[in-house]
Amino acid sequence: MGKVILLGEPMALLIADTTGKLEDVEHFTRSMSGAEVNVAIGLSRLGHEVEYITKLGDDPFGHYIENKLKSNGIGTSFVMYDDVYKTGIQLKNRVTDGSDPYAPYYRKGSAASHISIEDIDKINLDDVDLIHITGIPPALSETARAATFHLAKKAKEKGIFITFDPNLRPNLWKSTEEMKTVINELSSYSNLILPGIAECKILLDTEDKEKICEIYHNMGIDFVVIKNGSNGAYVSYKNDIKIVDGFKVDKVVDTVGAGDGFAVGVISGYLEKLDIYDCAKRGNAIGAIQVMNIGDNEGLPTPTELYNFMNR
Repeated sequence: MGKVILLGEPMALLIADTTGKLEDVEHFTRSMSGAEVNVAIGLSRLGHEVEYITKLGDDPFGHYIENKLKSNGIGTSFVMYDDVYKTGIQLKNRVTDGSDPYAPYYRKGSAASHISIEDIDKINLDDVDLIHITGIPPALSETARAATFHLAKKAKEKGIFITFDPNLRPNLWKSTEEMKTVINELSSYSNLILPGIAECKILLDTEDKEKICEIYHNMGIDFVVIKNGSNGAYVSYKNDIKIVDGFKVDKVVDTVGAGDGFAVGVISGYLEKLDIYDCAKRGNAIGAIQVMNIGDNEGLPTPTELYNFMNR
């Protein structure tokens, strides 16, 4: 198993203890959120060595997040602090009907949005086997965007395997066109891409899965794994295209983090030298486990839990 590095913004997450509008809720449970941190936690629980690149505010939430990363077995050698800008915060309401919870965040001008090329240059990539990048850091600021591209270029030059999840957040971008241009350019650095079918409609103007695979392969991307919710995944490698079925769930409790769980399955499978179709099957399984649990990452499984679920 190789060493993995992720770049992102972990936020302090306040989950409502009761249902109803957030403005009416009196009590919240503190946790941690962020697409990349969810993937980091999932990989760590499956026994992989993980380091996290981020910048936190030198404030109580920032120190809470660093301690939370450590308690989840995630390396913090590349966690930096900013004594001016603050740690991002996210709220999430509680739902009981399986619908997407309302989860506004407060991250504009956050410490993580000030991560820079100079910060990336301080990081030694010599012993890194895989880098996972999403489309969120380049949406935070021009500085974070430049840092993300710099990391991708450095990794590419060193021959490090790059996985990329577009993770579109339209409300963080100035325009849809800017988002499409930047995300599609960043995609071209990856060896394996993990878009959702709805994201492909926005980024590539098509939902035709074969056309999507053709476009990404023409960019030089080896592995295309298209997330398709409860319908499973559509996987292409060297034009060998297959549908990988999803798993039935008992009850959908919280949909947040399902895509990140899917990424955990695919990335961990690749690191453990599974073929790409078995990687997608594992991704489907962890995504299914995740939607049956409240919280962005609380349900991410250990190896035993994953094995039991896939073989039940």
